[in-house]
Amino acid sequence: MTPISLSQVITCAPFVPVMMVSLALAPQDCARQPGSSAALSVSVGTVARVSVTGRTAVDELSLLRAAAAGDEAAFGELVEMHRAGLRAHCYRMLGSLHDAEDALQDALLRAWRGLAGFEGRSSVRGWLYAIATNAAIDVTRHRARRELPVSFGPAAGPGADMDEAVLDPIWIEPFPDRLLPAEPALPEASYEQREAIEIAFVVALQALPAQQRAVFLLREVLGFSAAEIAGQLGTSVASVTSLLQRARARVQRTGPATSQQATLRALGDQRIRQTVRQYADALERGDADRLIAMLTRDATWSMPPIPTWFSGHDRIREFLLRWPLTDTWMHAPVRCNGQLALGCYLFDDETGNFEPAVIDVLTMADGGISAITAFMSSDMFRQPAAAGGFTGPELFGLVGLPAVPEATAAED
Repeated sequence: MTPISLSQVITCAPFVPVMMVSLALAPQDCARQPGSSAALSVSVGTVARVSVTGRTAVDELSLLRAAAAGDEAAFGELVEMHRAGLRAHCYRMLGSLHDAEDALQDALLRAWRGLAGFEGRSSVRGWLYAIATNAAIDVTRHRARRELPVSFGPAAGPGADMDEAVLDPIWIEPFPDRLLPAEPALPEASYEQREAIEIAFVVALQALPAQQRAVFLLREVLGFSAAEIAGQLGTSVASVTSLLQRARARVQRTGPATSQQATLRALGDQRIRQTVRQYADALERGDADRLIAMLTRDATWSMPPIPTWFSGHDRIREFLLRWPLTDTWMHAPVRCNGQLALGCYLFDDETGNFEPAVIDVLTMADGGISAITAFMSSDMFRQPAAAGGFTGPELFGLVGLPAVPEATAAED
């Protein structure tokens, strides 16, 4: 069997749909390699999962020396030790899984080409995060800031129609919890891994200038010191300190007062299961009263890439009765952006099947649902692949759901 190639190292990303990656591999190309601790398993149209055994700093340096000597398999093992964390970092920087994958692939190519220049004065982790951060900053220079409809314009008024979908890549995208790195946050970090991908937190991050965003994430989420960050970004400790102070102040002002992690812990498992079950049941039964009763008074409902959004019980009730509750749905619980979420399968009259359509991410506050962010698949707009977005099977595959709901598959 031939050694794993560099293109495989870069594109065999865990949980990412094969069709998403520009240099995607055939299933047989991702077989387990002799001597590698990364077991890769890929099937067409599904996702690839990588399991990597834990290694020490000594192991990392050994792999690094082998990689610098041209051993691509060693570089592959080195990368897989950090890939999930690097991807999550790029997502926080960019608010988009598509953009995060682009930045990550660019970073891995830079790392491979720069192996000879790594002198060991920082950790391998610090070196890789420096490259990934700068790759993400480069992406921000030529792509629009990501946002959600609630910051795109005012809420819809009485009797408002839905605007046309904006298919340009301007919307924040969902991030499945299953893509997060398994390791806990470092003691030096101020935020949990899941807390740092919550929707309100990601929205607050996107409002920061790129340099402030980078410094804030490297310090508050990844736990690097001011001196380490200065080296990573090629600036001074004084500059890092100033950028961090401004970023902290802005995130404190615009970010969530209470994290979803704290809110969900306070609710408890039983209440969480009940909330998800009641939400799905109300939508499937077309019960607007029951659904409205679950919402806080100032709740919002948004549906990127549609810029129209609704706020308050009256407007949301009107929206529900005019659109979602006229359709037939099935639901499956998932976790996305560190929050409660449901995969929503829409019945297609033409095919007679339930199709993967939307991921509803729920934000909880004051004992109710304060926001529903419904991430819609590109299939709902007959969107060409070149326009971006996720097809229904891609979107559901990312969060670990099948393209066909289990109840329907069982009946077949």
